[in-house]
Amino acid sequence: MKSLVVKRSVYIDGHKTSVSLEDQFWRGLKEIAHAQEVTLSKLVAKIDATRQQGNLSSAIRLFVLDQVRTNGMLHSSGTTMSLVPPCAEHHKKAEFIETCDLSHG
Repeated sequence: MKSLVVKRSVYIDGHKTSVSLEDQFWRGLKEIAHAQEVTLSKLVAKIDATRQQGNLSSAIRLFVLDQVRTNGMLHSSGTTMSLVPPCAEHHKKAEFIETCDLSHG
């Protein structure tokens, strides 16, 4: 299946720049901005100012991934879902992974 990369323009410190991200990362970024009560442009500017990667799109992806790992995923209802399944400790055992379908929740 082909991933759909969407190119959008955002303003960072008064200048317009294009960022290409998969739609899922755009949605995640918007959810994070909403949760932090900042505009998308301000959040991207913050990521841009603190990034250690050379590519802004990669920095945004890593930021979204880090937020999801740290804070869980936001549902459209506003509730938070933990990303750690109840059987996470068992996942360390290779034989358990074969019997677990990972569809927790």
